[in-house]
Amino acid sequence: MTCSLDALKAKILDFYPEVEKYQLDTSLTFDPDKNAYVIKIQKGKHKLTTFLDKPDADACLEGKKCVYLGLHIAEFVKNFEEEEK
Repeated sequence: MTCSLDALKAKILDFYPEVEKYQLDTSLTFDPDKNAYVIKIQKGKHKLTTFLDKPDADACLEGKKCVYLGLHIAEFVKNFEEEEK
């Protein structure tokens, strides 16, 4: 399955509503050398760059959550929430 960046980003935002809830700046690009999508998330001075392999991205578009990505997003939210206190 070939996916567009917009479709994949929309699906990620659908699966992980905390991205919009916490107004996280999110960008998505494809790195052909790694055959993976590069997801960059930022909130203030906090930054996260993580990768989503093409097969995982295809599975995401088919409606399967990516546990790996979810863990990274949850950890990112936890880290900036703790510092905001």
